[in-house]
Amino acid sequence: MAEFTTGEAVALELPIARLPTRATAFFVDVVVQLLLAVMLFVLTVSVLLPSGADTAWLDVAVLVTVVGVLVGYPVVCETASRGRTLGKLVLGLRVVRADGGPIDFRHALTRGLAGAIVDFWMLGAFGAVAVVTSLCSPNARRVGDVLAGTVVVHAQRPLPAPLLAVAPPWLAGWAGPLPLAMLPDDLALAVRQYLSRFRTLTPVVQHELGTALVSAVCQRLQVPVPTGYPPLQILGAVIAERQRRVLPPPMFPVFRPGPVPLRVGP
Repeated sequence: MAEFTTGEAVALELPIARLPTRATAFFVDVVVQLLLAVMLFVLTVSVLLPSGADTAWLDVAVLVTVVGVLVGYPVVCETASRGRTLGKLVLGLRVVRADGGPIDFRHALTRGLAGAIVDFWMLGAFGAVAVVTSLCSPNARRVGDVLAGTVVVHAQRPLPAPLLAVAPPWLAGWAGPLPLAMLPDDLALAVRQYLSRFRTLTPVVQHELGTALVSAVCQRLQVPVPTGYPPLQILGAVIAERQRRVLPPPMFPVFRPGPVPLRVGP
């Protein structure tokens, strides 16, 4: 088991997928890729040969087929299913971000390229690099996982819904144009944790910690502190706007079954 703290300040405990299970899933994927490669090559040849294409076109067809299968298959599958290839689906595995959230195309592409070049095929000695790096990693991460910031876990059970902030309407216009790219992840996480634990704090801590966070956030964003509003509402407006820009729409219930509002208004 490994503990993750999501971007919405939700603590998760997920079982890490170790080498035997991942190797089995990889074997299933290799079989699927071989079948897919044969089908694509036969289809391509059946189109090229009747047209009188020379050997150069056949070489291009082979190259496109190999690259498409080795890189395209895992990238398309993991992007479409948020972290699963057919092998992972059979074994009950899923690729997640290092904070436990669902991956996107960028993570899948990094893993796919690293798998084809470093972990398995071109420089990977048919998987030797992936095996060694997985054994040396506490969370069984191969090179592609390290580069993409991902982890492979057992995911038979759904993940809990994220805790999302809801901005007070009177601060939504103020938060809309904020340059939130200047807000570092560690400070944003501290704000989310403050919002999620607000009701468990004493009134003194609510005020002092909230005021300090508002000052730090506005300083990083280079904007004046709004006057006349409690820290809870200001921080809630900032995080709600940041989540609106960053988080994808709920496509797969296992990861995004729907927001759990964290009211920051009166």
